[in-house]
Amino acid sequence: MFLGQFQHNLDDKGRLMIPARFRELLADGAYITQGFDKCLMVMTETYFKQVYERIESMNLADPTARLLRRLILSNAYPIEVDKVGRILMPQNLRTFLGIENGELIVAGQGEYFEVWTPALWNEQMTELQNTEANNARFSTLDLSKK
Repeated sequence: MFLGQFQHNLDDKGRLMIPARFRELLADGAYITQGFDKCLMVMTETYFKQVYERIESMNLADPTARLLRRLILSNAYPIEVDKVGRILMPQNLRTFLGIENGELIVAGQGEYFEVWTPALWNEQMTELQNTEANNARFSTLDLSKK
């Protein structure tokens, strides 16, 4: 699983160093695409295929399904980890993030990981540290053992 958060730099050629513990999980192939909250998502090939199959099963006549399809698939690219442990981020995804080089945050999300600019990641962390909001957000989750 992809867990934890890491700070890594995007170099002048658009390559991002991947945390060492994530690299072996990407060994069988991976995809990068636009995420939902102004971030990027990096998925293993297996997980991306599951997402793809779910998108393919959606009703093509539904405008929301078509928008989701466009968001995920038109921005998806296969990636490989190079010998040094970097991935090349496509130009349009760098433009989407608003960054050409510099620091990025790599944040594990279980089956995939996200890539954030530090400013937007800090906003996410501030939101997640709001105890009152979290109490309201998570009150309906049943995390008890059954």
